Amino acid sequence: MLQVGLQDSGRYCDGLRRRSFLRIGVAGMASAGLGAVLRAKELSAAAGMAKRDTSVILLWLDGGPGHMDMYDMKPEAPAEYRGIWSPIATNVPGMEVTELFPLQAKIADRFSIVRSLHHNSGDHFTGGHWMLTGRDGVSGANTAGKYPFFGSIATRVTGPRQNGMPANVAVPYASSIGLRPGYFGGNYLGPQENPFETEGDPNAKTFQVRNIGLQGNLTIERLENRRQLTSQFDAMRRRMEHSRTVAAMDKFDLQAFEMVTGEKARQAFDISREDESTRDMYGRHTWGQGVLLARRLVEAGTTFVTCHFAGWDHHWDLQKGMENYLPKVDQAVHGLFTDLTRRGLYDKVLVVLCGEFSRTPKMNNGGNGGAPLSMGTPGRDHWGNAMFCLLGGGGVKGGRLVGSTNRLGEVPQDRPLRPGDIHHTIYQVLGVDPHIHFPNLQGRPVPAIDHGEPIAELF
Repeated sequence: MLQVGLQDSGRYCDGLRRRSFLRIGVAGMASAGLGAVLRAKELSAAAGMAKRDTSVILLWLDGGPGHMDMYDMKPEAPAEYRGIWSPIATNVPGMEVTELFPLQAKIADRFSIVRSLHHNSGDHFTGGHWMLTGRDGVSGANTAGKYPFFGSIATRVTGPRQNGMPANVAVPYASSIGLRPGYFGGNYLGPQENPFETEGDPNAKTFQVRNIGLQGNLTIERLENRRQLTSQFDAMRRRMEHSRTVAAMDKFDLQAFEMVTGEKARQAFDISREDESTRDMYGRHTWGQGVLLARRLVEAGTTFVTCHFAGWDHHWDLQKGMENYLPKVDQAVHGLFTDLTRRGLYDKVLVVLCGEFSRTPKMNNGGNGGAPLSMGTPGRDHWGNAMFCLLGGGGVKGGRLVGSTNRLGEVPQDRPLRPGDIHHTIYQVLGVDPHIHFPNLQGRPVPAIDHGEPIAELF
């Protein structure tokens, strides 16, 4: 294996030590390198699939955000259902959002809301696995992931949109329900398909992504010596003429090598290059600056970026939690759509906002088994029977409501949709064939998605 000496990013929970995305070569058939990713992209194009220059930013609300308090309010329902806040009108007739989203209300024509999403599980792990892989099969008693993250499948096919950038990134890390990378992992595609994690706090003055630096014994000048590199490849080919790994040592690996010879990635990760007014628009907090970093990455050529927003498990004291979190989400979402639009990126970048499930339509008494209100204000418990997903940009139409729930927000009333429908929609934006197969650990070919179809109302 050819490997450039890079800064070590530490040991991951899968027991493997990754030296970030700036790694070249293969280690046998079990570990396809960046070359394999780029090769899949070319083969897909050869198969007649539409070539796209689109990207996705997934805002992942880890812990389960409640639809009744955000995008599917029920002001006519009894008090214990309708909750604490009132809805406000948006710039789209008939679409309302919580009063804690005044900024999004001004740009609702930029996004659409699916209100009839469901997978019917109130288990954090089951719900997370459904939403991030499109399949059942795990629970709180058996949390190990069984399938790859749908973003990992997509970027395995597409690679990055620009050479020199990682295809799949998580800000600040890939985590689902406390598992890292959890259901964001590549699973049987291999750990090389896990998202590259920036780590750190993009709102900190000292923020930097340490995984993209070179060790002192190497220089860019040495790495850019293409003649030397080519001669090394030629020598390796001669030594491995009869090896099955020789197929990976080709022009695709040379493209991967460009990730360390250029400035593109280092500049994209340097959020300090942004002007102060833009940073203020996203919000001077970790979530807002993480979303701004995501915009920088997709603009530079990353295909899929996940921003991790944790802490949505509000079984009690819902008011305090939501009045802290929702204004930050409002700033970040408004800032992102506004920025994408003014930079001419709105039609190239799909924004998705969701979590693993929703919260119970009926609020509890705030006691958590004790006296009512003893834990603060009432909260909401786990609910996967009705949930929301926000989508906008990348060719997805804004200002639309897809599906609805019944008068108490308990279940879909019309146009019930499942996680696979969301994934089909995302794959259509990215130009990924949803029927593509990859072998699992037993060698059985498994399709990328096994249910659903693109949501026609959004195109």
